[in-house]
Amino acid sequence: MRRTRVLIVDDEPGIRASLSGVLEDEGFETRSAATGEEGLREIEAGGYEAVLLDVWLPGMDGLEVLERMHAPGDSGGPAVIMISGHANIESAVRATKLGAFDFLEKPLTIERVLLVLKNALEQRRLQQKVADLKETGQARLKIIGESVPAKALRQQISLMAATNGRVLIYGESGTGKELVAHAIHAGSARADQPFVEVNCAALPEELIESELFGHRKGSLAGAAADKIGKFEKADGGTLFLDEVGDMSLRTQAKVLRVLDEQRFEPVGSLEAVQVDVRVIASTNKNLEEEIERGNFREDLFYRLNVIPFEVPPLRERLEDIALLAEHFLREFTSAYGRKAKELTEEAIASLKEYGWPGNVRELKNLMERIVIMYPQVRIDARHVPLPQGRRQAERSGDRTASLVEVRQSAERDYILRKLEDCGGNVSRAAEALGLERSNLYKKMRALGIGPRE
Repeated sequence: MRRTRVLIVDDEPGIRASLSGVLEDEGFETRSAATGEEGLREIEAGGYEAVLLDVWLPGMDGLEVLERMHAPGDSGGPAVIMISGHANIESAVRATKLGAFDFLEKPLTIERVLLVLKNALEQRRLQQKVADLKETGQARLKIIGESVPAKALRQQISLMAATNGRVLIYGESGTGKELVAHAIHAGSARADQPFVEVNCAALPEELIESELFGHRKGSLAGAAADKIGKFEKADGGTLFLDEVGDMSLRTQAKVLRVLDEQRFEPVGSLEAVQVDVRVIASTNKNLEEEIERGNFREDLFYRLNVIPFEVPPLRERLEDIALLAEHFLREFTSAYGRKAKELTEEAIASLKEYGWPGNVRELKNLMERIVIMYPQVRIDARHVPLPQGRRQAERSGDRTASLVEVRQSAERDYILRKLEDCGGNVSRAAEALGLERSNLYKKMRALGIGPRE
């Protein structure tokens, strides 16, 4: 196991020898430098986790070395501890501003040096971890694809993310609406503030108000303590209302008021809470049709629909399928500690022939299944466990069919399968498809599917 490397920069040979001996006994690997110029060359060569740097040096002093260092004290550079026999407040303040972790006065004590060094290395480790997590998070927020719809989506996000405008994201289930919401937040001035999400479809009516606005102790059955709601948690940041079309009319009225006034009363309280929240909403429903049916407030729709986003289904991004599949394979092979995998041309062709009713989420789940189930490096078409009889080429019966024809054929077969799974019950099939019953009837008529079929 590699030992932690520490550089000692001091013009006194006795101090260099003493510190080296103590640190070597404690398991560190040390090197020494007698001048600022020599120390800076060692630091810039890299490989050190920490530097013990004397302030008073011949030629270039320690503060100048610190000033010239690349990224002192951050996750990419070594932790720097200044040492001096003639310390003063001005030097200590300047060293801290330049990135030094701490300032030690001579004569040095072994216990103090080891304690400060340990704390400096721990802070550096935590900073590195935060930087890695941030980098990983940014990578996960990337909209992958080189298709026209993917490029347009990235451009739209970059153009308006920095604004405070409310966003309404449309798209089928599994297309990545939540990813778009995260990307908008990450590109905004609120990126360092909370991103809070609420799945409106997953919360029962009796709990959603408490979830959004919080409640006071005793205001609800089982409310043994005060609860902070999502709006308050998102103060200064972004609140993501996922599947907002499933929100009840009563809750819609309260959300409308919060959007207008940026304040609300928790359940059981008469005292208003003021917030500054940017709201992003998403839906897989046609909200204008929901308004006509009386299921969604028109005034709330106009408040939310300031900047509309349309996330395209995967079947309209065929050229992105290979990129997405390879991305997910890398992600899961890394997560499961497996060897890197490669998709053959036949496997990619097979993926492109499928209709992807579950969109990107379905593709991601499929790649995870492949990583778990198949140990081989090269993945060909026979290793791609797609549902039988549901590939586009098989459904269309003609490889020269137009994209519209293939899409309609895929949609028709998928609806027929759902109807079959639900015993011909249109209402149950509509629920399984995430559609209103009337919308399913319209699609059935358009695709030539009779009720008994």
